[in-house]
Amino acid sequence: MGGDVNDAYRIDTDGEPRFLLVQPGRTAEFYAAEIAGLEAFEAAGITAPKVLGNGVIDGDAYLLLDYLEEGQGSQRELGQLVAKMHLTHEPGNLFGFGLPHEGGDISFNNEWTDSWSELFVERRLDHLRDRIVAENLWSEDDAEKYLQVRQVITDALEEHRSVASLLHGDLWAGNYMFLSDGRPALFDPSPLYGDREFDLGATTVFGGFTEDFYDAYQQEYPLNEGAWRRIRFYRLYLLMVHLAKFGGTYANSVEKSMDDILNR
Repeated sequence: MGGDVNDAYRIDTDGEPRFLLVQPGRTAEFYAAEIAGLEAFEAAGITAPKVLGNGVIDGDAYLLLDYLEEGQGSQRELGQLVAKMHLTHEPGNLFGFGLPHEGGDISFNNEWTDSWSELFVERRLDHLRDRIVAENLWSEDDAEKYLQVRQVITDALEEHRSVASLLHGDLWAGNYMFLSDGRPALFDPSPLYGDREFDLGATTVFGGFTEDFYDAYQQEYPLNEGAWRRIRFYRLYLLMVHLAKFGGTYANSVEKSMDDILNR
């Protein structure tokens, strides 16, 4: 746990291991959305670290969690767990969250809306496009290609009825683990209520999820027609996040992702 955003430490208090995340130079509110996500997981019966404390020490924000002992487990059970999370729906089918997404250097507006396309395309993809262009990571041709891709995405989402599911928001292989008793657990959420295909798109970018995962997910919560075509939209999103954060290393991957969307 910790990723590329936080400083992360194992500490012992009263003989018990704890997990400490530190974000230098931030207020305690930096962790507000993550805490809310972990609490939403707990309410939904999703195995995740419990929040033990949050505050500021010497000008640095911290989040104290219980320590999860790592073991080995089943991708099928992981698929079932993710499906269970996605079966937790926002009662009014509204998309968003009560708090914004605050990343280390990228933030997103999570204000509630009844339009998934507004939240995903206008507030996330367009925001990333603006940052990528401002940092001179795209040529004019790249920006024009994005507009073509954007049209494909908005047209497809207009035809698809999205359901507001509880999402992890950053579901790559570095944000799950198997516990010492074999149970799967999720951590480091960037929570929102959104189309579940958003999370599944993230699982396809860097590996770490097997066919057993997808088969078990499909059995628990079958995907709608055209899902795997739309999942490519969320692959593009995650690659654009990495282009914005880490620069040109991801330029070719983003270009290939856009071409894939346009050519099918």
